[in-house]
Amino acid sequence: MKLLFDHNLSPRLVLILADLYPNSQHVFPLQMDRDEDRLIWDYAAQNEYTIVTRDSDYNDLSIVRGFPPKVIWIRRGNCSTKEIEVILRSSTQDIHEFSQNPSLGILTLS
Repeated sequence: MKLLFDHNLSPRLVLILADLYPNSQHVFPLQMDRDEDRLIWDYAAQNEYTIVTRDSDYNDLSIVRGFPPKVIWIRRGNCSTKEIEVILRSSTQDIHEFSQNPSLGILTLS
């Protein structure tokens, strides 16, 4: 599974989590860090990414537009990149099951 990290998460997560989620990307090197969520949504869908965000807007897009792409919504207040890493690493099994389930579009982690 390829993850696309939203602008509200550190670009370092791509390298930090490459062992679990190879071929993932962050919006910054794609020069999409200032793009509207809708454009990022379309890019993720076209390129088979799962969006990882702390932004509720993607939840709203999923309701209106359906999926793909799938969305991993991290619902945690201010936290460090290390904490985000721990959340994603400790949820690997849930994320894998989510990616394989065609009836689910949003996975909420906290």
